Amino acid sequence: MWYKRLLIVGIFGIIVGILWGVLFWKVADLPSIESLETYRPFEASKVYSSDGTLMAEFYIERREFVPYYRIPEHVKEAFIAIEDERFYRHHGIDFIAILRALYRDILAGRIVQGGSTITQQLAKLLFLKPEKSISRKVKEAILALQIEKRYTKDEILGLYLNQAYFGNQAYGIEAAARTYFNKSVTDLDIAEAALIAALPKAPSYYNPFSHPERALKRRNIVLKKMLTLGFITEEEYEEAVSEPLPQKPNRRKYDAPYFVEFIRGELEDRYPGRLYTDGFSIYTTLDMRLQDIAEEAVRDGVQRLSKVVKPGVQAALLAIDIDTGKIVAMVGGTDFWQTQFNRTVQALRQPGSAFKPFVYLTAFKKGLIPEDTIMDIEIGYPTADRKDVWTPRNYEKIYNGEVTLREALAHSLNSATVCLADMIGLDEVIKTAKELGIRSKIHPYLSTAIGASEVTLFELVYAYAALAKGYRLTPLYIEQIINGDGITLEEHFPESEKVIDDALVDEIRDVLRSVITEGTGRRASRILKRDVYGKTGTTDDYTDAWFVGFDEKLVVGVWVGRDDHTTIGNKQTGARAALPIWIEFMKKYPEIDLGE
Repeated sequence: MWYKRLLIVGIFGIIVGILWGVLFWKVADLPSIESLETYRPFEASKVYSSDGTLMAEFYIERREFVPYYRIPEHVKEAFIAIEDERFYRHHGIDFIAILRALYRDILAGRIVQGGSTITQQLAKLLFLKPEKSISRKVKEAILALQIEKRYTKDEILGLYLNQAYFGNQAYGIEAAARTYFNKSVTDLDIAEAALIAALPKAPSYYNPFSHPERALKRRNIVLKKMLTLGFITEEEYEEAVSEPLPQKPNRRKYDAPYFVEFIRGELEDRYPGRLYTDGFSIYTTLDMRLQDIAEEAVRDGVQRLSKVVKPGVQAALLAIDIDTGKIVAMVGGTDFWQTQFNRTVQALRQPGSAFKPFVYLTAFKKGLIPEDTIMDIEIGYPTADRKDVWTPRNYEKIYNGEVTLREALAHSLNSATVCLADMIGLDEVIKTAKELGIRSKIHPYLSTAIGASEVTLFELVYAYAALAKGYRLTPLYIEQIINGDGITLEEHFPESEKVIDDALVDEIRDVLRSVITEGTGRRASRILKRDVYGKTGTTDDYTDAWFVGFDEKLVVGVWVGRDDHTTIGNKQTGARAALPIWIEFMKKYPEIDLGE
C-alpha cells in the first residue's frame, strides 16, 4: 500500500506545484510598490492674477493633492464607516469582511457586497487594470499586503482619498469638496463628508445632481454607520441627516478667458503634457480689478452700439503698464463662450489713422517740428503698378491747404499725412514702425501711411508704449511658474530698449495731446480730468474703429469691428465706436491703487 500513498503524495505535489506555478506566473509581473515613494497623482495647474485671484485651472484630471494630515478626522471616518470599518485592525486583507460578503452574496443569489479593503482599492487604482478576474484579485491582495508593510494606515488612507474618482470630473478629495460644495476638504461638515464618502462606489449612480433620491439614501446610510461605530453622536447624526443635498456642481468658468487661453497657448509649447498633470502654479501680470473694469467697458460699449447698428459687433481691449510692459487687462471679444477667437492677438486689421503717429515721429526724427507746415491738398500718386493714380481723401472730403504737422495729426488729415510720408520717405516710416515693435508685414505703398497695412491690437498698443516713454517694451504676462514641488521653473522681469530720444518723445506726446484737446479725441478731454494722449483710427466703410492712447501709468488700446470685415455702421468712426470704451476704462481705473 506504500506505493499508493507515494502516488497520492506525488499527485498532490504535482497539483501544488502547478498551482504554485500558476500563481507565480500570475503575480510575477506585479509592479513594485516602491514607486509609491515618488507617487504624485495628476494635478491641475493653477493660473493666478497679480492680485492673487485664482483665474483658471489646466487639467486632465481636476485634482489637487492634499496631505493626509490635512484631511479632517470626520472625513476619514466617513470613508472608513462605509468602505472599510475594520481598516485600522486588518493588515490589508479583511478576511472577516470577505466571509461576511460571501455569506450575503449567497443569500442574495448574486454579488451584492464586496470584501475589498481600502488598501486593496488603492492597489487597484494605482497598479491594476479595472478587469474582473481571479488573477486580478490575487494581485490586488498581494499588493495590499505589501503596501501595508511599508506605509502607515493614515498614509494609505490619504493616498486613496487623493486618487479616488468622485464623479463630475472630480479626482481626489479636494476636487470633490470644491465640485460638490465649493469649499476645501478642510471645511467640510459631517453631512458633506458623508455624501462625498458615498460616491466612489458608483459616482454616476449616486450623483446628487441627477439622482438625488439615491444620493440622499446612501449618504444617510454612511451617517448611520458613523453613528453605529461611534464616530458621531446622536445629536450630530440628527443634524446631519436634516441637511439638504447640493443643487448643482461648482464648475468654474475661466476668469479673463481670452488672457488665460493666450497664455495656455504659450505654455503648451513649452511644457507639452506637463501643463495638465504637474500641478504648476502660474503667476501672471493680469490685475483682475482692472480686468473687471475692461470687461465692463467693452460690454457696455457694445451694448450701446447695438442700439444704433445691426447686431454682431465685436470689440477688444488691451491695457499694459507703461513702464514695465506688463499686461494688466485683456479682452479679446464680447463673449469668449460663444467665440474663442482672440481679437487682441489674432486679428490682423487695418489700423487706419492710428498708424499715423509713426509717420509724424519719423518726420520729427528728420528734424521737423510740430509747428512746421505741410500741404493738405488733393493730389494723385501713382499706384504700385504705375497703371493708375491713387488720391487720398480726408474724412470731411475737404482740403485745408497749408497746415501745421500738429493740426494734420490732431484732425487726422489723410492727404497731408500721405504728403508728409512721401516727402520724408515711406521706407523711413516703415523702419520707425518696426523699431517701435510692429512685427506684421508693412506694405511699401503710400496708403500704408494712413493705415492700410494690417496689424494686431497687441502690436499697436506696445508700439504706442514706445511713443509714450521712448522705450520698446518686451511683452510681459507671466511673472513666475512654480512646479508641484515648489521649484521655480521660470521667472520673468521687465525688459526694455531705448528706441526714441527724449526730445522726440516730448514732441510726439505733444501732438498726441493735441489730438485730445483739439482734434478727433476731444470727447476724452471733456470727460477725463487729467492729461491723456492718443489717436483715433477709422478704416474705409467704417470697417474698423480704433483708439489707442495712454496716461502716465497705462497704455490702452480698443478695437471695434465685425469679424466678417463688413461695416460697423454708418459714421461709426474711431471717435464714436472705440473712444467711448477707452474713456470708460480710463475713467474708472484710477479708483484702484495699482501699487497694492
